[in-house]
Amino acid sequence: MPQYKQFPLPDTAEGLTEAEILTWHVKPGDTVTVNQIIVEIETAKAAVELPCPWAGVVTELLAEPGQTVEVGVPIITIDTDPGGAAAPTAPAPAAAEANGTSSGKIGEEMPGGRIATLVGYGPKSGAAKRRARKDAPAAAKAAAAAITPAAPVVAAPAPVAPPVAAPAPAPASASAPGGYVPLAKPPVRKLAKDLGVDLHALTGSGPGGVITREDVESAVAAPVPAAPSVVDSGSRERRVPIKGVRKATAQAMVDSAFTAPHVTEFLTVDVTPMMELRARLKNAPEFRGVKLTPLAFCAKAVVLAARRTPDVNATWDSATNEIVYKDYVHLGIAAATPRGLVVPKVRDADRMSLKELAIALDELATVARDGKTAPADMMNGTITITNVGVFGVDTGTPILNPGESAILALGAIRDMPWVVDGEIKIRKVCQLALSFDHRVVDGQQGSQFLADVGALLADPGIAMTY
Repeated sequence: MPQYKQFPLPDTAEGLTEAEILTWHVKPGDTVTVNQIIVEIETAKAAVELPCPWAGVVTELLAEPGQTVEVGVPIITIDTDPGGAAAPTAPAPAAAEANGTSSGKIGEEMPGGRIATLVGYGPKSGAAKRRARKDAPAAAKAAAAAITPAAPVVAAPAPVAPPVAAPAPAPASASAPGGYVPLAKPPVRKLAKDLGVDLHALTGSGPGGVITREDVESAVAAPVPAAPSVVDSGSRERRVPIKGVRKATAQAMVDSAFTAPHVTEFLTVDVTPMMELRARLKNAPEFRGVKLTPLAFCAKAVVLAARRTPDVNATWDSATNEIVYKDYVHLGIAAATPRGLVVPKVRDADRMSLKELAIALDELATVARDGKTAPADMMNGTITITNVGVFGVDTGTPILNPGESAILALGAIRDMPWVVDGEIKIRKVCQLALSFDHRVVDGQQGSQFLADVGALLADPGIAMTY
């Protein structure tokens, strides 16, 4: 007999609550194998590819590209025993659900009401309930309270307790004020979108108030009142939903700006000696093939200077009313990607040589540009560098990453007149800007750290004294 299983969206990173479906790599009727990549999603951190937990045949995709789905909501149905009878419209409930037990396989309900996922067990299946609309019919209210099945369920051969199926996922953009989400399957939502029908204005004729294809087509056929004339703006505006990386970045910056009291200091540095050393090292055999950038020298200077001023590498813990000093440096590097700003980390950067740092930074940038940075690689940083110089910008006032106490902006390196031994000469000059959390870092400590970084870039030989 066919064995139908629904794969719920897993928590791919600590604290993930939702993700957007980017691209499906399979379609109904495709045969899949265990660990085959079936879909690419975008979380608040990065794009992530999800493998299939079972082998079988895809019977239904429960979410469309561009749709935002909550963790724990099913996104695909798979027949793990395709040699059975013809596929029904919805998966039959497993016997384990009837007697309250489970094998603990991915996608199945565990004791206590949690769903086993690729990472952890996800949220409890009964945690997310739809809020009934105040003016909705009584049947629809009851269905929203009990979580309406996505489709009719095949009856079991023996009397069993009524199964509870996952709710039909709905795009976040469909939500109306008050939290009401129209009940409709993804194909029906797409039809309504293509025909310009507002699902909030419809009353579903399906089981439990689910909106059907016929409901949408009837709404199109019905006469509508003439809309008041409006002035055409000439389509000179675009509206882009705020989600994914952009949404997470915006929230993090707001939280940081209005939580940590920022102080920013600036320093202009003659980095000619650093640039001369860089030119010599690029020709050295041990650096052959290594992309040695000014950012690598700045990263090395930051981790060395942090030894003398550990406060810049500490964290303010409001929950325990403590300052947490860290004997390691997880160096964040702000990177611009097609999906927005991300800050992947170089773990234990303080233990790396200049060459190791240069290689790590090159790999980090490549992965970030491809949008493949793992969510875990963007968490738990201790201090950050933002290289605004690559855009030809001299400097700025960077905002702290939440949970960190300092961020350094590295400006563009320019040929400028500079006084050397009483004479004006053309030198390689750049500007540094350090923002720090004044709750953790005092002015003297921030100034000392910035001066140390500048001194190491102006005369790399000083590193011998650290």
